[in-house]
Amino acid sequence: MDTDLDTTLEEDSQYPNDEEVPYSDDETDDELESPSVEPEQNRFNREAEQIQETSKKEYSWQVKANDHNFYDQPQFKKKKFLCLKKSKYSGNEIKTYKYNPITFLPLNLWEQFKRAANTYFLMLLILQAIPMISTVSWSTTLIPLLLVLGITAVKDLVDDIARHRMDNEINNRSCEVIADGRFKHVKWKDIHVGDVIRLKKNDFIPADVLLLSSSEPNSLCYVETAELDGETNLKFKMALEVTDRLLQQEQMMAEFDALIECEEPNNRLDKFLGTMFWRGASYPIDADKILLRGCKIRNTDYCHGLVIFAGSDTKIMRNGGKNRLKRTKIDSLMNYMVYTIFVLLILASAGLAIGQTYWDDQLGKKNVSWYLYDGYDYKPSYRGFLAFWGYIIVLNTMVPISLYVSVEVIRLGQSYFINWDLQMYYPEKDTPAKARTTTLNEQLGQIQYIFSDKTGTLTQNIMTFKKCTINRHIYGQNRAIGGKLSEKLEQVDFSWNMYADGKLSFTDSFLIEQIKSGKDPDVQEFFKLLAICHTVMVDRTEGDIAYQAASPDEGALVTAARNFGFVFLSRTQTTITISEMGIERIYNVLAILDFNSDRKRMSVVVKGPEGNIKLYCKGADTVVYERLHPDNPIKEETQEALDVFANETLRTLCLCYKDIEQAEFEKWYKKYMAASVATSNRDEALDKVYEEIETNLILLGATAIEDKLQDGVPQTISKLAKADIKIWVLTGDKKETAENIGFSCELLTDDTDIHYGEDISTLLQTRMENQRNQAGANLANSQNEPFFQTDRKQALVITGSWLNEILLEKKKKKKKRLKLKIPRTAEEKQKELLNRQKVDAMKEMRQRTFVDLACECHAVICCRVTPKQKAMVVDLVKKYKKAVTLAIGDGANDVNMIKTAHIGVGISGQEGMQAVMSSDYSFAQFRFLQRLILVHGRWSYIRMCKFLRYFFYKNFAFTLVHFWYSFFNGFSAQPVYEDWFIALYNVLYSSLPVLLVGLLDQDVSDKLSLRFPFLYIPGQKDLLFNYQKFFISLCHGIITSLVIFFIPYGAFLLTMGQDGEAPSDYQSFAVTTATALIVTVNCQIGLDTSYWTFVNAFSVFGSIAIYFGIMFDLHSAGIHILFPSTFIFTGTAPNALKQPYLWLTIILTVAICLFPVVALRFFSKTVWPTDSDKVQRNRKKFKAEEEWKPRHSIFRRGVSSRRSAYAFSHQRGYADLIASGRNIPKKRAPLDAILGGNAAELIRARKMS
Repeated sequence: MDTDLDTTLEEDSQYPNDEEVPYSDDETDDELESPSVEPEQNRFNREAEQIQETSKKEYSWQVKANDHNFYDQPQFKKKKFLCLKKSKYSGNEIKTYKYNPITFLPLNLWEQFKRAANTYFLMLLILQAIPMISTVSWSTTLIPLLLVLGITAVKDLVDDIARHRMDNEINNRSCEVIADGRFKHVKWKDIHVGDVIRLKKNDFIPADVLLLSSSEPNSLCYVETAELDGETNLKFKMALEVTDRLLQQEQMMAEFDALIECEEPNNRLDKFLGTMFWRGASYPIDADKILLRGCKIRNTDYCHGLVIFAGSDTKIMRNGGKNRLKRTKIDSLMNYMVYTIFVLLILASAGLAIGQTYWDDQLGKKNVSWYLYDGYDYKPSYRGFLAFWGYIIVLNTMVPISLYVSVEVIRLGQSYFINWDLQMYYPEKDTPAKARTTTLNEQLGQIQYIFSDKTGTLTQNIMTFKKCTINRHIYGQNRAIGGKLSEKLEQVDFSWNMYADGKLSFTDSFLIEQIKSGKDPDVQEFFKLLAICHTVMVDRTEGDIAYQAASPDEGALVTAARNFGFVFLSRTQTTITISEMGIERIYNVLAILDFNSDRKRMSVVVKGPEGNIKLYCKGADTVVYERLHPDNPIKEETQEALDVFANETLRTLCLCYKDIEQAEFEKWYKKYMAASVATSNRDEALDKVYEEIETNLILLGATAIEDKLQDGVPQTISKLAKADIKIWVLTGDKKETAENIGFSCELLTDDTDIHYGEDISTLLQTRMENQRNQAGANLANSQNEPFFQTDRKQALVITGSWLNEILLEKKKKKKKRLKLKIPRTAEEKQKELLNRQKVDAMKEMRQRTFVDLACECHAVICCRVTPKQKAMVVDLVKKYKKAVTLAIGDGANDVNMIKTAHIGVGISGQEGMQAVMSSDYSFAQFRFLQRLILVHGRWSYIRMCKFLRYFFYKNFAFTLVHFWYSFFNGFSAQPVYEDWFIALYNVLYSSLPVLLVGLLDQDVSDKLSLRFPFLYIPGQKDLLFNYQKFFISLCHGIITSLVIFFIPYGAFLLTMGQDGEAPSDYQSFAVTTATALIVTVNCQIGLDTSYWTFVNAFSVFGSIAIYFGIMFDLHSAGIHILFPSTFIFTGTAPNALKQPYLWLTIILTVAICLFPVVALRFFSKTVWPTDSDKVQRNRKKFKAEEEWKPRHSIFRRGVSSRRSAYAFSHQRGYADLIASGRNIPKKRAPLDAILGGNAAELIRARKMS
């Protein structure tokens, strides 16, 4: 690798910000360009270019309100096919189905005949219709082929009908749209771009919509984005002031004729750029004014919007990723094995055709076969050519036509077992498990990597107040009664509080006593802080109080204060009203210092009824401790409490306050107002001012919130880890939150070495430098060297920004200059191509090295990642590790990942169904994943492997008898068996037992499968079905065919029956070999069966009985009279099977075939038992269920293990909204009393800005 290239890449690399979500998937270079100093002439050129190109490049999507004819203009058409054109604006109808009544038959047949096996059998059927080469009736192929095509078509039809129903359910939802001057109810599928729609409370949003107005003050609208990201906390959107003011009446909506120019449809959920032109003025539009499809209207009676993007153009659909055709490893392997059988078939047919040529050339001249003369004087070589095709027909059952349909039937049955599993049913939401595909079941038994979302998948996204520490005391844990810890935890009674919501579960009544008694003023100050210091908004209806928080963490803290007697009641632009133990008090809010990801804290400055000014602050311990007053007596005790909370994986916030003198506040407030009206770098200026007052804080204590995991998550992860399955968490949450959840679900432990972005980058740089310095064999050795020379568990915690940096996915930031287009020489083009190839090679090496590093780790957590990055991580593991992957999530931001993985699982979450609709399997709780994989997946894999091994065996045993017979019939391509036996062998005589094994067999019970996860490992290593197992089945079939042919053949050489006649005719021989074959293969499946039921026993013995019943019917005189040319074995079975000698021959043949198998099985299970054999042998000892014990962290006093997982949203709160007063009635701020005449001047300046 060139040094120059390395230097360039290193120069481009900068340390990324862990808190930032990296660039969105469709971002342009303009958006990525960082501000920098540029030459004056370049600036002039850039501004000129921007004026000309902005509208063309960024705002090429035009939407005209209430004007459908606008979209019929030629510039809005795009070529579809030849000269046919269609509108570039998508309709709102969603189509996931494949067929309609007209296209079903041709399309389905086309898809089925794309399978090599089906096409092969169609060609075979055509060959069998040629009398010159066919020695077998065409019905032997036609009947099985029709059966295969019919069953597959019915299955595809059922699947597509289900897709039709789901599409219709969504497309036929109702919505109100302006038409003919008033709102009318129309179906979602009839909504078009440019329509003005009305949505009501709890409605799903049908398209991407520009918010125009709502029932809330100043046209606020609250939405729940669970469908997008699984989060249930409400987010607010706000309409433009002009539309809020003018578009409240239905008539105004109908007359609304604005033109919207905005960016083209893309997958950026968090960004939107556009401009509205209306009544001669233009208004900027951003993402805060857009309601996205899939979200739900909450706490808003109604709202109006203009459809910007519809159907497949909406952001939720754009984030869906490509639909990929998913096939299992066994499918691919099975196809290669079928190709191998094709080759063997051709070789065998060619060899026998050569034998026919030789036999006709050498013996035909001597007239040995005069009775075979057909009246044609063909040359021996031509007869050999005809014999080749004849043997292709005779030996065609080597490629089993019923294999594919049998596999589909087994998969369908296994899918129903998943749907019917009551242990995967979630009664709280009446949600059963659902196998949404029938083609991937056995792949569930081979999973090596699981990629999981966090919010709504591992967690419930429900925050609960668990513990706190105030003035050296920890509340919320067991207390000693009479010197002993109380074993029984009693819930605190909150009935004394009229405002308590009755949902908080708290077990320490001592805290209630402290609050009521007032002995410790810090306790009351603690909860007063929680009731005041926040950006929560309240909704009071009919006496009920409902909080709307920017994050569930903040909502949990305010709700906790409410239950403990400090109730947030209402707020205006400059006041907040709380109830302190039943007494209402109003505090003047002088300033809100909002949270952001850099500050990791928020503060509020208030003036109490007594006139004293206080600053209340809550934030991450890492930033709060830096700002504490040197004299804080509870600092050490609070730190120890934080360590205890961290060991219990609780999310913590430190609470502190500060008394502020009037003069100090006035001085600071002037700086604050000046920073508020700054025209440049306003955020930086405000942060600097915030720092000045957030000093010398007095620590009150800390809160501990539980980010509630779903039930059974740690147990499930522990079980899957024992099955050698690695679990990676991919989330959009901030690093601290993701890491804390890693500890909660025991992916991370105290004895795990955690590596972050900078560590990973250093490790990769070192490894790649070593690889560049080595060559040849040394390079291979360096690639195989482990990254970590230790036995300790390793884990990666990496952010999306670092991921782009490490994987060289970071988009280049282009500097815009005046470019002169000068033709490049061939040498320059070649040099550019070589440089591009070098960059691509380095990128691939870097990605491969990163995957090797990550796969060495026990756990990987990727946080602050975009949907595209989630899919990219999955794809990298698929590409470089060739591992079977599973992705599980619950939101639209997980759809791309779910589609990319080999298997996608959707969680039926709070409201989101987008992930479920795109998934292969779905259920309601993460804990069901262990049963899906370790029980259903493992059983499905074992069953399918056993089925395939046996299926190939029985077909080889059946078909190769023809091969041996050819050496004794002059290579004439005459079959051994009757035509009807050939047609019914795979359909009736040997199909049911093996199908039941594929559906019902199990080596150990479901409880033992869960108790011993290591039993899952053989599936990951492909131990039960591979080419070795295939050739063992081939050899077993060859040996069985040899015995089935030569034992009866030897018995028929010198034989005399009881009636003095030798039963050595061809038809008796055919019956004898066929009977021996049926008994042998059905007894063989009995030996392969691990789990016997009445159904299995009935199928084995019933198949033999069916064979005898049908054979005697087909050989009867009555059916021969009706169809004399079709049924020619008249009386053969009754005559042959009345001879005891033939029965002895059949029994001897079966015994020789089966006894070696029994002996070998006994020897292998005794000498080399598998793990499954050992568990099965001792299953009675393991009847009692193993109890899972959580891993407890060891708390060492004085040794800080604190993980600062602060409880805060990773976005700004509602501070700007509150300060603007747009959501609440405005009230005059009492700042004149504080600042005198300066207040009016400062406020006027702020408004002008």
